[in-house]
Amino acid sequence: MTTRTIDLNADAGEGFGAYTIGADAEMLRSVTSLNVACGFHAGDPVVIRGTIRAAKAAGVAVGAHPGFPDLQGFGRRPMHIAPDDLVAILVYQIGAVAALAAAEGVRLRHVKAHGALYNMAVADDRLAGAIAEATAAFDGFCLFAPEGSAMAAAAASRGVRVASEAFLDRGYRADGTLTPRAEPGALVTDPARVAERAVMLARDGVVVASDGARVTLAPATLCIHSDTPGAGRLAAAARGALEAAGVRVAAP
Repeated sequence: MTTRTIDLNADAGEGFGAYTIGADAEMLRSVTSLNVACGFHAGDPVVIRGTIRAAKAAGVAVGAHPGFPDLQGFGRRPMHIAPDDLVAILVYQIGAVAALAAAEGVRLRHVKAHGALYNMAVADDRLAGAIAEATAAFDGFCLFAPEGSAMAAAAASRGVRVASEAFLDRGYRADGTLTPRAEPGALVTDPARVAERAVMLARDGVVVASDGARVTLAPATLCIHSDTPGAGRLAAAARGALEAAGVRVAAP
């Protein structure tokens, strides 16, 4: 499948208090959507508001990036939370970012789960359902989720639009899942390789896995994490390569 229009997204607003995490300012020069941390795995009200303001000034679409309540582990540790409780936790986070966005004259466009929650919900129907239910509580939001995942199915069953997501800075296994961060090859930090991946995914719907297998995907949005080393250069390389290949880069 060939995609001629594609979104480039980044997770952002993941600092806390006096601590800055991620190359947010650099990313805003290249991406078209920003996923703003909601305060439970990272971020705080001041950081969230400042991130939304910066995105608005750059003309970048804004979405909420809720995760597990795990500041110490940056939301990357598995947690086991009852689905009904998780819905409340997610609605709380999305609602907080939506309120801060409204105060800046910005309407949120999408939701993307963070870290361990995202990874677990790829195959866990109960977690996926909680994420979809929380997203459906807000009118018109779409959900960023991997193609063929439990998240995508749960969203579709609730009438929530899905933007299929692929990752430019993460390694893939032959089955289409991400290489765990603790394993070799989990991160892709070479700008030339990221640029090549972006064009292959947008134009050909293919990403090459760590073992050389060709994985077929049909993404509507491509992600680069703002805390990946050299993230600003990676995003610029991806954006430049996509445009040079005749691919329009725009928010979904």
